[in-house]
Amino acid sequence: MPNILDIRRRIRSVINTRQITKAMKMVSAAKLRRAQERALAARPYAQMLTNVLKSLVARAEIYDPETGEPKHPLLAQREEKNILLIVVTGDKGLAGAFNANITKAAMRFLESKAGRNTDIEAVWRKGRDFLRRRYPAAKVQTRSLAELSESIEVEPETAERAAATQVTGEHVGVLGKVEFAQASALAQNVIQRYCREEIDAVYIVFNEFKSVIAQRLIVEQILPIEQIGEQAVRLAEEMTEEEKRRAKEAAVTAGVGLRSTDGAAEAVSQFGTAQVDYIYEQLPGDLFRALLPKYVSIQIFRALMESVAAEHAARMTAMDSATNNATDMIDSLTLIMNRARQAKITKEIIEIVSGAAAM
Repeated sequence: MPNILDIRRRIRSVINTRQITKAMKMVSAAKLRRAQERALAARPYAQMLTNVLKSLVARAEIYDPETGEPKHPLLAQREEKNILLIVVTGDKGLAGAFNANITKAAMRFLESKAGRNTDIEAVWRKGRDFLRRRYPAAKVQTRSLAELSESIEVEPETAERAAATQVTGEHVGVLGKVEFAQASALAQNVIQRYCREEIDAVYIVFNEFKSVIAQRLIVEQILPIEQIGEQAVRLAEEMTEEEKRRAKEAAVTAGVGLRSTDGAAEAVSQFGTAQVDYIYEQLPGDLFRALLPKYVSIQIFRALMESVAAEHAARMTAMDSATNNATDMIDSLTLIMNRARQAKITKEIIEIVSGAAAM
């Protein structure tokens, strides 16, 4: 039978752990609410930009009528010989299987693209650490998001490849508050490399967040742009029913809403399909060429914001499960302690009765 003093010490330790996990759950819930609000605030702008581009497509010649080739380089379709994969994970742990699932999806995608040259841009620390242990860094000098924000012009990469799959960039320390300038800098770097034909396709793997119980892990094609306003999803992994149930319970106990961040105002959604001949100050073709890079920036910015929200939701769910497990462990240890104390008292009574009978 274990020592009662040791059991009490262990119970106190578990109680302290439960207090920490409960506090972390509430902190993640507060951060999740702010992340949801930012995602909702960014939706109308992204939707309006998409609908403006749809409107311009109907009014401008984006393909050469003689050759059929696209006039904008971001629409050019090429054979995939060189690929860029952007892996968006989390900056911290204690989020359950959030980071592990993203890295596993990235590895499955890399296996499906075996035989091609693949460059990897690791966004945030967990993915950077995982990929750095498995793939060599590129021999060219990599730049962070902050450095890219200061200087948009990036020199062409002329150094030899370190391997068929290599890490060409790592971006850490920006999880606190994702700014559009950071996503725009990364998008400009990607666009320049694609226009110089250094890469033939760009993919991004991240956790798409619609609500606490509506998330999916996807690999989405960013470039070339196949159809404006439509996601080019190559791999997708939905949440299981058990994961949805646990996430819902954690959200209810933390006071987090279950509303979806998907959707925009009706007036915004009707802009691109309205039967109206809009008058543009610039030529529709020039406006289309100027707005298309912003569309790519918005796609990357959306992925970063949704990944942040999904990480907070995963951490909130993990900490809720840890709190419940600590409560169950305290109950189990209390039962063991009561049994040990009862056995000790029974033993002492038996010794007293045996001594009295012997007299």
